[in-house]
Amino acid sequence: MSASKDLEINDEITVPYWELVETFTRASGPGGQNVNKVSTAVQLRWNVDASSVPPHIKSRFRQLWKNRITKDGDVIVDASEHRSQARNRDEARERLISMIQKATRKRKRRIPTRPGRGAIERRIKAKKETGEKKALRGKVTRQD
Repeated sequence: MSASKDLEINDEITVPYWELVETFTRASGPGGQNVNKVSTAVQLRWNVDASSVPPHIKSRFRQLWKNRITKDGDVIVDASEHRSQARNRDEARERLISMIQKATRKRKRRIPTRPGRGAIERRIKAKKETGEKKALRGKVTRQD
């Protein structure tokens, strides 16, 4: 991916490059002298509310990633694993694409199931045993 390419989520949805804001900072961790000189870490910002994505996907995205969205409505994706800026940029874009793709998938509707015959029989047997146990706790009458 290059710097000014749109993000293609699927066949219908693309995020234009001008909706993305990339900032570059120095990455922490090992990397020798390179880590102190070159800004390789990428911070990718995308405003969910101001985006051109369809509204139903925006709302599902907000539900899925509410912890990652700022008060301004921005999603921030950080990438600093690689030593090159281009690879970190691609990594951040790929993460954002996968987040939006997850929001496009509809959840499978749960089909309620009933308990099997064996499970019902085991439950009734356990209830009867508990009832018998409690019945033995009653008063003892003396019969001669």
